[in-house]
Amino acid sequence: MTEIPEHLLKRSQARRGAAGDAAAPAAAATPAVPNAAAPAVAAPKAPAVPAGPPPAKPDIPVVAAYKARKKIPVWAMLTLSILPVWMFMYVLALKPVVAKATGPLGAGTKVYAGNCGSCHGAGGEGGVGYAFTGGSVTTTFPHIEDQLRWVKLGSAAYVAAGVQVAGDPNREGGAHVAGASGVMPAAASGLGLTDVEILAVVCHERFDLAGAAEDSEEFLAWCSPESEIYLALEAGTATFDNLHEQFEGVMAIGSVPLPGSGPTGA
Repeated sequence: MTEIPEHLLKRSQARRGAAGDAAAPAAAATPAVPNAAAPAVAAPKAPAVPAGPPPAKPDIPVVAAYKARKKIPVWAMLTLSILPVWMFMYVLALKPVVAKATGPLGAGTKVYAGNCGSCHGAGGEGGVGYAFTGGSVTTTFPHIEDQLRWVKLGSAAYVAAGVQVAGDPNREGGAHVAGASGVMPAAASGLGLTDVEILAVVCHERFDLAGAAEDSEEFLAWCSPESEIYLALEAGTATFDNLHEQFEGVMAIGSVPLPGSGPTGA
């Protein structure tokens, strides 16, 4: 490497210093001119956006499970709503239909309840008076005419007339003696019943309470809804005094006590 003499270095430094001193006043004499600043333009304000509702809180597990489960279809709801009505109709359909008695049996049920049940029992089981159940009444009175006469006149009339047995004198188990079981009131003069009402209550006692066969000749002639005897008494064209004159095979009933008869009429 060539070594520069010291006197040359000093000379070079002196020249650089003189040049620097001359440039400095020029730079100081020329003031810096700042760029003209453009007027500031205000930026437009952004429209205010209303804050939305706060986010909904998540459902608790029970509510979430309820919402997620399958809903009952509308048709099923309609079906369930009419189910109680259907059940009510079904229960009604299961109940046995009770046939309402008409004619003598229907009328006799009412007459018996209002006049006879207190002594003979509501179901004919007996009490102060004799029982009708188990065929007892038909055993005592094989012929309906004898029972009609007894019910119409009552025990006092038989006792007064000296007629002891109003029914079958040879009754199995012994004949029923008038007055032996208390006083049997007269249905006509005591209770105010008509002949047709007496027939109706006797039909009820014989066929409803005693259980006599309803396919018998007696039932068809006296106690069926189509009974000509019942219809004649109801219309007032016949009475117990003249039934035997208007209808063949009918025994005289009348208005005075008569001894009862057995199954053969004896």
